[in-house]
Amino acid sequence: MDLNLNTPIRFTPHVGPVMASRLERLGVRTVEELLYHIPFRYDDFSLVSTIARIQPGETVTIKGTVESFHDFFTKTGKKIQEARVTDGTGKLTVVWFNQPYLRSIILPGSTIRLSGTIGFFGSKLVMNSPQYEIIPESQTSSLHTGRLVPVYPETEGVSSKWLRARIAFLLGGVLGQIVDYMPPSIRASQQLMSLTGAIRTIHFPASLVEAQAARRRLTFDELLLLQIRSYELKYIREKQELAYSFTVSASEVTDFTNALPFQLTGDQEQSVNDIVGDVTRRYPMNRLLEGDVGSGKTVVAAIAMFVSHKNGFQSALMAPTQILAEQHYHTISRLLSPLGITVNLITGSHKLNQESRIPSTSLRAGVNHDKKNKTKNHNSKFIIHNSSVDVFIGTHALLSESLTFDRLGLVIIDEQHRFGVAQRQTLMEKNTKGKIPHLLTMTATPIPRTVAKTVFGHLDLSTLSEMPKGRIRIKTWVVSKDKRKAAYAWITKQIQETGGQAFIVCPFIEESESMVSVKAVTQEYTTLRGIFPDFSLGLLHGRMKPKEKTAALEAFRQKKDAILVTTPVVEVGIDIPNAAIMVIEGADRFGLGQLHQLRGRVGRGTLASYCLLFTEATDEKPIKRLKSLETVFSGPELAEIDLQLRGPGEILGTRQHGLPDLKIASFSDMDVIEETQRVLRTITRDDPALAAFPLLREQAQKSTIED
Repeated sequence: MDLNLNTPIRFTPHVGPVMASRLERLGVRTVEELLYHIPFRYDDFSLVSTIARIQPGETVTIKGTVESFHDFFTKTGKKIQEARVTDGTGKLTVVWFNQPYLRSIILPGSTIRLSGTIGFFGSKLVMNSPQYEIIPESQTSSLHTGRLVPVYPETEGVSSKWLRARIAFLLGGVLGQIVDYMPPSIRASQQLMSLTGAIRTIHFPASLVEAQAARRRLTFDELLLLQIRSYELKYIREKQELAYSFTVSASEVTDFTNALPFQLTGDQEQSVNDIVGDVTRRYPMNRLLEGDVGSGKTVVAAIAMFVSHKNGFQSALMAPTQILAEQHYHTISRLLSPLGITVNLITGSHKLNQESRIPSTSLRAGVNHDKKNKTKNHNSKFIIHNSSVDVFIGTHALLSESLTFDRLGLVIIDEQHRFGVAQRQTLMEKNTKGKIPHLLTMTATPIPRTVAKTVFGHLDLSTLSEMPKGRIRIKTWVVSKDKRKAAYAWITKQIQETGGQAFIVCPFIEESESMVSVKAVTQEYTTLRGIFPDFSLGLLHGRMKPKEKTAALEAFRQKKDAILVTTPVVEVGIDIPNAAIMVIEGADRFGLGQLHQLRGRVGRGTLASYCLLFTEATDEKPIKRLKSLETVFSGPELAEIDLQLRGPGEILGTRQHGLPDLKIASFSDMDVIEETQRVLRTITRDDPALAAFPLLREQAQKSTIED
């Protein structure tokens, strides 16, 4: 069949269904996706030498004839493959380890290119485990030797050598089908090479300078397309979508905030002002509220709900876990219930009150609703009458098909990265009146500035960086393996002297054979009961039933347990003022942002609070990364550190966040991000609909981004 860019990769010569299934693990399903499978480094085999001139320690390429090939065993029982190669200037011994299949490939008399490092095997000068190519005498070019050789992200059964051959074949067949969507004016102003030139060069560059130029073109494209997609999402929302336009009384909002038992921070006041401004417009608010651990996002959300209620609308807040939903329910009920605003909790184990259920058929028919109209059939579809419930707080249970809202004016999504786009859209579309509710998403996950500007540019952003008055700074220490016993003794003394409580967080529920050094919560719970015999210990993890989780947390909240052994399920939504010690096992396996959030579970009362980062790592890099928590207490600052050290996928969880799986660009490419932002401002200044750039718009539609 004729190949094109959209051809499924399994129909490409020498691929087939088995290799196609393996390539799918790399995100490669089509011919075009294989062309965009970019090397992450190059092996420099460009130094071509004769055998007579090779020196120990050199990485070289030689071309010669195979004189002999045989297997032999070392004294320790290792099976070695040895070839003797000559090129007319000398002879060289080449060795491989445990690769017996080479006997059927590297045959005496064949011409071979070999690229590798020259070293010693015993006292003999050899080339160890080189890349090789069997070539006809007439062939002058090569893929795997004698050049900068691309090395690709691999998976089991798919090697870089195999990928090179497939990509080289496709470059010769379909590269000409690629259309350069970048306008010539932008290419000229940014000094970018052509798209086809960049794709060819990124795979097989003649020099590192060429490779860098190709990488810059593809990086620029990827980041500009993301920002165009983000811009268009916001442009469409503001021009086409209709929402309820709220009327906001500044005096009522002021009276509400003045009645709070605490004073809002400056950031909270600014965020409230941002939200108030948003909800008065005719198009729906789409604001991301990013707040450090303990910065008071829930209070801001409650004020938004108050404004929605004053306009006669309902609000719904969806949280990813029952624990977090229950925490929000208790906090928001304390703030809103005294004002006569009814708050209802809906989770897997907390169903809608029967008094709030109204048959959808009778309500839509305009029937007068009294208790006789209410149904006890939990499976029938119902809607919520405005007079019954004003605020709904829940988990995924809010997405139930049986739940439909009458006048849903505000949707709040907490820890928004835990939900997919489709889930959020389902909740947004539950409004029976047709208009789109205002949307406020919240996250405690610190988002690096470059990520926020690039990926979340279609959202309006409010940031809470100030901490409420009275919050305690948490002393943080990295604890090595040899200090563990002393740390346990210190924890015992602290609990006995202060009456405080401790979290001990383990990464996994059960012991893993492949990660035996990581503490498993079930095993560690048993071990810790022996280490802390004088205290009652509780256990909490994600596989427990909802009622068991609630009971474990309640026992800890009521001080029945002095120590709660848990997984990171306590990362968000846990507010226990008497908890003063946070111990994190295997801390080097967590991102700095997640460690910071876990640390934020303590220091919420009056007791001096501490975070102990247990690690068995000995390498300098992970220890240095963890020690940044000893001196840095700002979530955004820690996110920037983690971005530089680990990359955005590790920080945010690419799939959870809906972040694009960048093929070549990085969110740490700040210079290119700023360049693409300038270009976007320029081309939209006089052409906000991008009507003059249809190819660029079409390509941007393919960019994956949160709606």
